[in-house]
Amino acid sequence: MERRAFVWGGLASLVAASALGRRAGAEGTFEVTLTEAEWRKRLTDMQFAVLRQEKTERAGTSPLDREKRKGTFHCAGCDLAVFSSDHKYDSGTGWPSFWQPLPNAIGTKSDNSLFVTRTEVHCRRCGGHFGHVFSDGPKPTGKRYCMNGAALVFKPA
Repeated sequence: MERRAFVWGGLASLVAASALGRRAGAEGTFEVTLTEAEWRKRLTDMQFAVLRQEKTERAGTSPLDREKRKGTFHCAGCDLAVFSSDHKYDSGTGWPSFWQPLPNAIGTKSDNSLFVTRTEVHCRRCGGHFGHVFSDGPKPTGKRYCMNGAALVFKPA
């Protein structure tokens, strides 16, 4: 029993160290740059946690996962249009998913935070974290842009 507790404790420590050592935010220079205080004033607590600290909302908690109307999904941080409802689909993951972003809307970077390399997706204008892109999506792209609803605002057509 002691060995099992030791192994699980060690694994938990590694995960915590990985999360603490991870640099939040996309790298580079962005058109929209605010101080932490300005971001906190502009965003809700959840939006700040996702967009500025690269946190993830719980699956199934965003109303945008169930959004079916025609319209556009914008960055909650800087209002850049990033996804069209025409490219949204139900991936069954509990997060809003898209098979393609709008042109010139996103940036990506390598994310090695969970012992596996993933591709992080962020707003190209403010660097806000949206989620990750995976190669298990539908045709025609085969991509699944799995986004945090808290990072997005929906604007109906």
